[in-house]
Amino acid sequence: MMPNKTIYVSDEDLPLFQRAQEIAGGKLSTAISAALRRYVEMEEGRLEGYDEIIVKVGVGTGRKQRFSGVLLGEWGRTQGERMEMLKVYRSRQGKYVLHVDRSPEWTDGLEGENWLEKITSRGAWRTYLGLTDSNWGFVQGESTLEVFDGLEELRGRIPEEFYDLIANLGRHPAVEDLDI
Repeated sequence: MMPNKTIYVSDEDLPLFQRAQEIAGGKLSTAISAALRRYVEMEEGRLEGYDEIIVKVGVGTGRKQRFSGVLLGEWGRTQGERMEMLKVYRSRQGKYVLHVDRSPEWTDGLEGENWLEKITSRGAWRTYLGLTDSNWGFVQGESTLEVFDGLEELRGRIPEEFYDLIANLGRHPAVEDLDI
């Protein structure tokens, strides 16, 4: 049998506790235990040097995912009419997390292979100077999150130069004890 614990709640916090109890299906102890579990997990991680990481995943506004980790590095690149930002984290459990955020893919409605050709074709330079109407559009951006058990699994998933930078971090201990 579980012993009873008494928690004193101020009058101003009473509505919060009542709402928590409603959400937890009538069991306040369930809500308190879940909140304390999350609090202890995040605080222990913070004391170990990890941060609470919240990233967006999916298309457009997407949804958010949260974990405890440390940012190892960022890498930006352009591909076509899009920009990509790659971030690699190490989670508190020692896994590697790759978050890729792709910008919307923009088009200006002009034909041509390069900017010079675009602005000189069909008098498009007037559009770039704001002297005439223009067309534009985009395909919504997206973000993804992938989790890898080991560093080697990242190879081929990120640019080789970025992989080398991240791998080099793994050669040095996160904490080095000095006998001084």
